[in-house]
Amino acid sequence: MCHSKGRAMSNQETRAIARQETKALVRELKTHGTILGGFVTLIWALEIVDFALGGALNVYGIFPRHLIGLRGILFAPFLHGSFAHLIANTIPFLTLGWFVMLKETRDFFVVTAITMLVSGLGVWLFGSSGVHIGASGLIFGYLGFLLARGYFERNIPSIFLSLIVGVLYGGGIWGIFPNQPGISWEGHLFGFIGGILAARLLARPKKVS
Repeated sequence: MCHSKGRAMSNQETRAIARQETKALVRELKTHGTILGGFVTLIWALEIVDFALGGALNVYGIFPRHLIGLRGILFAPFLHGSFAHLIANTIPFLTLGWFVMLKETRDFFVVTAITMLVSGLGVWLFGSSGVHIGASGLIFGYLGFLLARGYFERNIPSIFLSLIVGVLYGGGIWGIFPNQPGISWEGHLFGFIGGILAARLLARPKKVS
């Protein structure tokens, strides 16, 4: 009798733990949705305002080697040249941004900050003349981070995620080369480099037992 009762309590504890883990997962997914939804809502709202103003907000983009263009490091990722440009960036931003969050939510903010800084400075220093805007630098930063994470962390979950991202978005890596007029390939390139740098900085060292 005692043995049977002990086994029943163990089952109850297991179910309780499972419920707690499920609730924690649901909370985490809601947090992810709130963060990503907030970013997307912001860039869509800005594009609507920009459209109403006839593109007036685009002056806050990055103007290479002009002092005033440095403000674009902060603002450029949230501005777009058209709704078509924004639509093309929205889905990969949501998908890759969520992948970045999978291990730790805070990784998203760290990778975003590093990518914005490296991509923005790279474009300001080496970009072609004209205004550079768009979230594609961030997207390529997330891509670089996710592809490089498996190499730096060298554990099965990270390698598996790198492989998935490679299959889904690996073809987009050609965007870091100057192969399409009017596209800020410099933003893509330096965003990608920023993502790799973030992967190196955030790599979790292996635990030695």
